[in-house]
Amino acid sequence: MKNNRVWVGMICMIILISGCTGETTTVVKDSEVIYFRLAEIHPSDHPTTEADREFARLVEERTDGRIIIKVYDSEQLGPEKAVLEQVRFGAIDFTRLSMGQVAEIAPQLNVLQLPYIYRDSDHMWQVLNSDIGDFFLDSIEDKGLIGLAWYDAGARSFYNSVREIKTLSDLEGLKFRVMESQLMVEMARALGASVIPMAYGEVYSAIQTGVIDGAENNFPSYETSLHYEVAPYFTIDEHVRVPEMLIASQKILDRITQEDLAIIMTCAEESEIYQREKWRIEEKESEQKLRDLGVIITEIEDRQAFVEAVRPLYDRYANDYLEMVERIQTME
Repeated sequence: MKNNRVWVGMICMIILISGCTGETTTVVKDSEVIYFRLAEIHPSDHPTTEADREFARLVEERTDGRIIIKVYDSEQLGPEKAVLEQVRFGAIDFTRLSMGQVAEIAPQLNVLQLPYIYRDSDHMWQVLNSDIGDFFLDSIEDKGLIGLAWYDAGARSFYNSVREIKTLSDLEGLKFRVMESQLMVEMARALGASVIPMAYGEVYSAIQTGVIDGAENNFPSYETSLHYEVAPYFTIDEHVRVPEMLIASQKILDRITQEDLAIIMTCAEESEIYQREKWRIEEKESEQKLRDLGVIITEIEDRQAFVEAVRPLYDRYANDYLEMVERIQTME
């Protein structure tokens, strides 16, 4: 797929160059239009959903209206796990998914979501935009998927209703809901917390009634879910950065040309840049809003104890990719 990605990109450059040499306007008959669906769980005003729409807009524009992608947000087409299966078998054409969800069927992706593998956001994007990122986008081909681009989801941190978390020992005895990923479950336990599985939509009431003490997420999700109302202690520990993936079903290849695929891939890459900027703004505004609301935000400055606690997970989840892990960690 790596060679395919380069080859597709070359086709797209040829198309764009040739498109600039003529003045002809293409008129597309309705019978020639190809309609696709893109599934998104986030609401309409979420930065990721806005990027989905930008991707769809670019594709329609660059294909002169021959390909139209309609975005279905707010779980209209189902939750992430169900959507992933439908995309694999072609019932849904495109989706944006947390890489953690895709890693459940493509475990090699766990390398990119190991706890504390990145120093910061810039480091993560340096990795994702390198040959390493391309390798992992291409690695899901055997699952019936086409990896198109990466989207940002910030860093995930713990929040709870009981106390400030200043040291590793402060996590002991607290009950958390974590992302639906075995790696994330084992990570929380390695840090000393207890894990209670549940759907994300149940978290607010579960904290409110004491079933759990908290959860973990990024600032925008913590804010928009209103979880700060019941769990006002937010700890910036940034235990993991889990990028999101814009993916397509390989079944779309039955309906489009290689030239169309080249256009789609380029539009996806452009939407990545758009989404990153939207996310950066949203993340900063969300943090400030939470501070203004009185949320108690504590930053863990010395994270070495946290890093050491999760180190055994590297051997368990990335044993076949330890050289790549070293490359990631030493990338400047």
